Order: sequence, then C-alpha cells, then structure tokens
Amino acid sequence: MKASDYIVSFLSERGVKVVFGYIGGMITHLVDSLAQSEDVRYIQTYHEQTAAIAAEGYALESGKFGVAICTSGPGATNLMTGIADAYFGSISVLYISGQVNTHEYKYNKPIRQQGFQETDIVSIVKPITKYAVMIDDAYNLRYELEKAVHIATTGRKGPVVIDLPMDISRAEINPSELKSYIPEIEKTDSYDLAEVVSIINSASRPMLLVGGGCQSEKSKELLTSFIKQTQIPVVTSLMGKGAVDETYINHIGMIGSYGNRCANMAIAESDILLALGTRLDTRQTGAMVEEFLPKGKIIHVDIDKNELEHHRLNNRIKLNSSVEDFLQTLTQQYFSPKGNSNWIKRIQLLKSKYNQENEVEKFVANKAPYRFIQTLNNITQEDDIITVDIGQNQMWAAQTVKLKRGQKFITSGGLAPMGFSLPVAIGMAFASPDKTIYAITGDGGLHISIQSLLLISQYNLNIKIIVLNNNALGMITQFQSLYFNGRMKGTTSQGGFINPDYKEIAIAYGLNYVARNEESLSTIKEDLAIHNIFYEYQIDDLTTVSPKLEYNRPINQPSPQINENE
Repeated sequence: MKASDYIVSFLSERGVKVVFGYIGGMITHLVDSLAQSEDVRYIQTYHEQTAAIAAEGYALESGKFGVAICTSGPGATNLMTGIADAYFGSISVLYISGQVNTHEYKYNKPIRQQGFQETDIVSIVKPITKYAVMIDDAYNLRYELEKAVHIATTGRKGPVVIDLPMDISRAEINPSELKSYIPEIEKTDSYDLAEVVSIINSASRPMLLVGGGCQSEKSKELLTSFIKQTQIPVVTSLMGKGAVDETYINHIGMIGSYGNRCANMAIAESDILLALGTRLDTRQTGAMVEEFLPKGKIIHVDIDKNELEHHRLNNRIKLNSSVEDFLQTLTQQYFSPKGNSNWIKRIQLLKSKYNQENEVEKFVANKAPYRFIQTLNNITQEDDIITVDIGQNQMWAAQTVKLKRGQKFITSGGLAPMGFSLPVAIGMAFASPDKTIYAITGDGGLHISIQSLLLISQYNLNIKIIVLNNNALGMITQFQSLYFNGRMKGTTSQGGFINPDYKEIAIAYGLNYVARNEESLSTIKEDLAIHNIFYEYQIDDLTTVSPKLEYNRPINQPSPQINENE
C-alpha cells in the first residue's frame, strides 16, 4: 500500500469527508490518492491561506478535525496565517505540508537550502502549533498521524503540522507493520465544587461570562440548563457569541473593548463573576486590569492551566477544567441564590438605557452600517450561520446581531486575520451544505480573500456574500482620527487605498451582483434570497464603531463618555 493511500484511509476512518489544499510538486502523491478516494473529497483552493482557514471552518461545523494540505516552501509558508489562527482560536486542524525528498533535505548542515523550495517548516511553526514533526521514516507514519490527531483534538484544541517528504509519501508500506500511538492518561486538577456553589448562592450581584470555550454543542446544552436553574445574568465575550440564547431576558450583551455599553457597565458592578472558557485578555478587561471587577471575585474556569496561572488578574479562584466537565457536575448541584431582585432590576435598567440601539442613535453619526445589521436581524432564521471578517464590520455585527436559537456567529478573535470570513464560510458550507451562511466582510478583508469567491460559484455553495463597503480600512481610520490628527495614509483613497469595480469582479467570478445603500434596505430580504449573491452595501463617508474603550479607561467607561445621572 502506498503511504499516501494510507493517509487518506486514516482520514476516512475518522470521519473526515473533505480536505482543502493547493497542489504542488511535493504533495502530488497525496492529492492523487485523494482523487482516487470515494470517501474523502479534495477541494483545490486558489490560495493556501484559503485552504488553511477553510479547514478551520470545516472543523467548527463538522465537529471533526479539519485538514488542509500544501506543497513545500511557499506552499507551507502561505499556510501559516491559517495555522496561527487555528492555534490562537483553539481549533483542531491537521495541516500536512509536502517536503523535498529526505535525500535532498539539509537536516543539520549549516546551509540555507539543499533541495529546491526546501524550507524547515517544522521549526518555523512550532510556536504556533500544539505539535509539529517531519516524518522521515515511513514506519512512523501511523504513530505520528495518531499522535498528531490526538494532540489536536484533546485538551485545549489546536493545530498540528506533519511535514511529509515526497519519498515518504510514495513509499510502499505494510499497514499491519506500522506501530501505533498510545496516549498517556492526562491528570486533571481537583477543586472544591461545594465552595463554588456556596459562592454563587451567596452572591448579591452574580454574573456569568461565556467565552469561546463554551461553543461545543454539549457546553451550550449544559449552559442552558444552568441558566434556567439560577436565572443568572449573562454576558459573552466576542468569541462566546452564540453559546447562549441571546433572547434570554437576562442576557445583557457582549463585553470588551468594543463591547456593548450596558454589558460593560453591568459586569463592573457584579460581585461574583463566573468566567467560563475565556482567557480574560485585555480586549475583554481593558488595560486597567485593576479596575476590572474591583469589588468582586472571579471564578475562572479554563481548560488551559497556563492561561490560569500566567494572568494579570489576581482576584480569581482558578479552576482547571473543561467547560463541559465543570458544568456537567455543577448543574447537578442545588442552587438557592440570595434574593437578587434589585440586581435584576439594575440589569434591566442598564439594558434599557444603554443598549446598542440607543448607543447608535445617540453617538454614531454615520448609522448606515448599523442599519444594515439591524435589518439583517429581521431576515435570518434559526440555525443560520453568520461569519464575520476583521475590522469595523466585525464589531458592527458583534455589537448588533441578535442571535436566534441554533445560530452560529463565527469570527476570529486571537490572530484576527483580515480575509477570514469567506474561507471559513466555505469550510462550513462543505461540512453543512444545507445551511444558509451569511458571510460578512469589509472591502479590506475582501481584497485579501478575493480568490475565495470562485469556490462559492464553482461548488454552488449556499453562501450569501455581503460586502460592507465604506471604501476605507475603517477600524484604522478611526484610530488615525484619534491619534494621528486625521492623517489617513493607507486607509482611504486619498491615502492610497482604493477598491476595484465589484460588479465586474462578481461577474468574473460567476456570481449574481446587487448594489444597495441605506436608502434601499427595504429590498434586503428579496436580494439575499438570490442564490450565489454578491451583495455590496455601499456606505458613504467615514464610519465609526461605538462604544470604544480607550487605553486608559476602565471597562465601564468606554468612549464617548457619559454622565449616568443624565
């Protein structure tokens, strides 16, 4: 059996149905094996970064690990942005890079290269992977595949890289002779659950913060049960959006640097914060960490022990556990929270006075992008998927989208690469072809992932492409306005940033094009019902995101500043 055939059978046995990649000389044997497979489909993307991020999308939607492949040298280096995104986003992806033949590889020779396009990708990606290895002995193939997949899918999930020399991929092997990998049983820390229950029951102003570690289907189910038990008020991080039903009456919103004002104000007033599956990084807490929950205590639950131990926040009870395991035991406990009717009244007051709709009306001059998201809320259906790029479009959506039951909100919060939305939507579409996906991007992000458009028409994917076009890199223009006296080099047409004719682009990629603006939002339902739609929403003038937390302000005092007594 050829080694590349064995790899395909290995993937098939583990339920992987799609592999994304870009073919090149050193990966041809694996692509050929995929071409002959009846169980695993190979999708030729038009850039390795597209393949890498599409594999993330497939993993997020399928519940399996994603797979992306590439050739040596530039193929592998082009894959790296997606690898890093999967690492910071804790997404299980197996990346396989082709490599020169072992007899061409330099190993420890003090030279830059021995083989054509030879690159030591393993050394390069080690800081952004859970595991990376070059297989230079076909006998180790099963062992390394099993080890890599186990590492990628257990604990805090993440990407792994296998570098596959060409002579290894074409080698003839006997699968029965290959050694297997036997994982070690990982020990988990114990904690006093009774203490946790007692703290929650005694709290006068409890709050639940839901992070990206709560996005598994089991976690969502357990969260729903816990919230029903306790009636605890809930906020989410950016990456936690979608983990709880946002129609829940005590759901307040998203916290953070661009979080909803009411949510940021509420969390600062809580006395106990149960933080689940979130790193509590400075994009959530603000740079003034000493002002984050200054009079309260945090029960911090995270699967990554290092994140718990190496943190600037001190007022924490640290529990090293997966969210699923923690909630599984917690929901079996009896909760009798103190009477907190005044706290609930306070929560509802903050929601009423400082919700995002009021924020937009009071503080946002150019309301066009927010009007679009508000209108989109009225047409999306349960179980739809919304993917969002990086930039102002991300925050307009995150602040304003009201997620219905079963909906997913997918974006990148760690690496946050522009050009994320379309490739991740493509991966999710291959995992769930019957679902409707709204892929929101800005004009800046579209530039970076524009080749992805062809895959949507080529495979007739059920993706609605929405480009919020303000003819600028809006997040940076807002920064330039604040700190650089409005000098907008590189971000507007005057500064050297321009857009192509999107109508011509859409037609060239085989898509149906519609252009609209704020005045024609009444047609959005009919427009987005068109299959293979490229919907350009044209926004005039500069745009802003509000609220926005400035560097030297506590979490509950984002800009623009307000007088709560008004």
